[in-house]
Amino acid sequence: MLIQTLTATRYVTPLHEGGSLPAIVQVDGGEQELYVMKFVGAGQGVKALVAEIIAGEIGRALGLPVPELALIRLDPALGPAEPNAEISDLLKASVGLNLGLRFLPQAFDYNSLLQPPLDADLASAIVWFDAYVTNVDRTARNTNILVRQKELWLIDHGAALYFHHDWRNYLERSQTPFPHIKDHVLLPFASRLEEADRAACARLTPETLRAIVDLVPDAWLAGGPFAGPAEKRQAYRAYLLSRLEASAVFVGEARHARSLRI
Repeated sequence: MLIQTLTATRYVTPLHEGGSLPAIVQVDGGEQELYVMKFVGAGQGVKALVAEIIAGEIGRALGLPVPELALIRLDPALGPAEPNAEISDLLKASVGLNLGLRFLPQAFDYNSLLQPPLDADLASAIVWFDAYVTNVDRTARNTNILVRQKELWLIDHGAALYFHHDWRNYLERSQTPFPHIKDHVLLPFASRLEEADRAACARLTPETLRAIVDLVPDAWLAGGPFAGPAEKRQAYRAYLLSRLEASAVFVGEARHARSLRI
C-alpha cells in the first residue's frame, strides 16, 4: 500500500467552508493536477491529518468512495508570495509535508432528499465505517459527502479517531459504542448493517491495518506517552484491531439508533 508524495507548485484558492482554511493547490504533474490541501500548520493540528490518512485509507480498503490521498510537500517560497496575511502565515507554518485529497470539480453537497434513495448496501457500509472510526462529521447539517456525476464521495475525516486526543485507557475505550451514530445522515437507509459488518471484518485484516498505519509520516507521530513513532504506530494498530473485535457493540448501537428514526 502506497501513498504518493507530490510537490505543491501553486496556491490556487482557499476553501472557506473549512475552519482550517484548506485550499486548492496545483501540484507537479500537469495543469489539471489539483488537490484539496489540508495544512499541517492549521489550528486543528497534525492529529487531524493523521485521522484523514488512517480513516480515509480504511474507507478505501473497504471499497468506499474516498478521493485519492497524497502527501503534498510545501515549498517555503510559496508563503511570502501570498498577499493575504492569514494565508501567508498558514503557508509559512506548513512548510514540509501536508495532506491532499484529489479535487473533485463540479461536485456538490449530498442531501438525503436526492432521488432515488441511497442503496442500502452502500449506506450500511458507510454507517459501519463511520462507527468504526468514530467519525462525528456525517450529519444532516454537515454531511461531508459530495455528489459528482451521480456518484458519492466521502470527504473530511479529520474529526475521526478522536480517542487519540487523549490516550488514557485507549484500548478500553476501543470497545465502547458510538452514540453519535444516532445523528448519521445515512442511518435511515442502513438496513443491512449485519452484512456490512461481515464484509468489513473480512477486509480489514491485521496486515491491511498495519499497512494503513504505516502510511503516516514519522514526523506526524511525535508526542504522547510513547517512546517514538514506532511505539505510537503500534498503539494505533492495537486500537483499530481491538475496535474491530468489538464491532458487535457499535453495530448494535447503530441498529438501535436506526430503530428510533424509521
